[in-house]
Amino acid sequence: MNQPLALVIDDEPDICELLELTLGRMDIRTETAMDVAGAKALLDEHDFDICLTDMRLPDGDGLELVEWIQGNAAGLPVAVITAHGNVETAVQALKLGAFDFISKPLDLGNLRTIVSNALRVRATGPDSGSKLLGESERMRELRDMIAKVAQSQAPVHVSGESGTGKELVARMIHDSGPRAEGPFVPVNCGAIPADLVESEFFGHRKGSFTGAVNDKAGLVQCAVDGTLFLDEIADLPLSMQVKLLRVIQEKKVRPVGAAREESVDIRILSATHKNLSQMVADGDFREDLFYRINVIELHVPALRERGDDILLLAEHILHRLQASASLDDGARDALLRYAFPGNVRELENMLERAVTLCTGGTISAGDLHMRRTGDASGTQPALAGKLGEQVEDVQRQAIVDALEKTRYNKTAAAKLLGLSFRQLRYRIKKLGIE
Repeated sequence: MNQPLALVIDDEPDICELLELTLGRMDIRTETAMDVAGAKALLDEHDFDICLTDMRLPDGDGLELVEWIQGNAAGLPVAVITAHGNVETAVQALKLGAFDFISKPLDLGNLRTIVSNALRVRATGPDSGSKLLGESERMRELRDMIAKVAQSQAPVHVSGESGTGKELVARMIHDSGPRAEGPFVPVNCGAIPADLVESEFFGHRKGSFTGAVNDKAGLVQCAVDGTLFLDEIADLPLSMQVKLLRVIQEKKVRPVGAAREESVDIRILSATHKNLSQMVADGDFREDLFYRINVIELHVPALRERGDDILLLAEHILHRLQASASLDDGARDALLRYAFPGNVRELENMLERAVTLCTGGTISAGDLHMRRTGDASGTQPALAGKLGEQVEDVQRQAIVDALEKTRYNKTAAAKLLGLSFRQLRYRIKKLGIE
């Protein structure tokens, strides 16, 4: 028999009957237990595809059962049923490994969505996270954690310095989980003007304010059935933090100018390079929102903490650039000794410049143009920006000179610069050369 099998655990017969009927309409068989002991006995007898458990049971609580299942029936998605408004219990259950939670009174539409997502997890299994390069212990641990958290619906906060690849981690969590076929909507919270942030997030109705000439769906609605990734969430205004908290807790959103709330099924991932704990202590970030988005934290290590991964990444970036250039021993040694205040993003920019400026197809330490600072945090942003502009000016002039020498024969100019035709075309477009 190919029907999925669900375990329902609740000491209220009416709830058990409601769940059995709802799951039956989804072509899912059910077994029912009234307490923890009965549930454990059934778990020993059957291979279940999903478990739905109440929090309060006659001989224990659902939290104990969630923890027991992680050790004795690993891989079984568990959704917990909590009392309305009991956010602390729901968060604790997610931290213990629960797949998701649903509040009483039961919203059957929400229940069906949770069950469908859980069954997709059971069918597909975890992804290994192969897109995140690196063989260091820190990166192997990170890939293992991504594979685990991808199978739940718990909010995940990705921390780490700028340029470490936090959005890549968020995308991998999305791609490895049951929402992979849904949209992944990344949002830079610091890039939205404060007076537009509510409309951008929640959408608006025609005529709700000056300039609202049509109905517009917000970023939250665009992420329905998928993942909303809130990058630099620390930059959200406090007034918006309150409204986001409600979306997370109630799974509902009210567009600007709308009379009713809309149910939304999304998973929220977030990231920032700032210290959220310190911001909470300083009163710059709401404590209740912090605990809701930080159910699980993944820390992405800085590039300087990853050892020989630096060289592995460098070779990968050069291959992606389709560069014929290679690193000499001096360049490799310099990369291993450099602190990389800008992390992987800085490495990418550094190699892209080096490919353009090197001669003879070999990148030396001098071609890398590393910042002359021993302190990763000591570089002034304004100075770094000016240096970047100067490097682009040098690149632009070198390309223009090569084009003039070859009478604007791009193939010949690329050969003169030691680039492939595609690399030259990319740089001409990026640098705005006409």
